This record gives sequence, structure tokens and C-alpha cells, in this order.
Amino acid sequence: MATGVPFLGKEGHGQFLLEMRQVMGSTSGVRRFGAASLDFAYVAAGRFDGYWERDLQPWDVAAGLLMVREAGGFVTDMKGARGDVFSEGWIAGNEIVTQKLKGLLDKAQMPKKA
Repeated sequence: MATGVPFLGKEGHGQFLLEMRQVMGSTSGVRRFGAASLDFAYVAAGRFDGYWERDLQPWDVAAGLLMVREAGGFVTDMKGARGDVFSEGWIAGNEIVTQKLKGLLDKAQMPKKA
């Protein structure tokens, strides 16, 4: 799996740590290269089984979405609907991987504040 890591202090860092813990417990490893376009390209090429990340700009993901889809892969938003450049997060992989990765990410939600 691949992902991007939010900077410490950036909103969403705590959520990311919960997600990383959940995914690491169910996969053989997680990689971070630091470029969403490269992560998407590696999913399209079959070098990564899956990828997830939140809070990117449309220009960060546009080419990657196209590459994964043209290679026969799937890109969804964090709710499992077809992801686009304006989604708030993305999950990429084949059909099975995106479903399983979404399930893992769903289990890693921050507790609701009372």
C-alpha cells in the first residue's frame, strides 16, 4: 500500500495515524514516496496494490486518476463512490483492494466529540 502523510500540526494528522495503524495491521507494508502522482502511477503499473490519501488539490490527483482508470483500476472517494479531482480523499487499486482498503479506513475513525 502507499499513502501520503500529512504534516504534523496539519488538520487530519490524528485521523491519518489511526488509518495507518489499521492498514499496517492488515497488509504487508505501507510506503510513502511523497508524490501522489507517483503513487497513483505505481498503482496503475501494479507496483502498489493500493493507495489512499486525503486533502490534496485537484492538480495533485488529476493525472493519477486517469492513469489508474486507464489501466483498469478503480479510484473511489472515502465513501466508496467514484472519486473525482474534487473528492476530499481517494482510494485506488483494483476492485477488491479498494473495497477492503475502504473497510479498513472505515474502522479507523476518530472518536466523535461529545
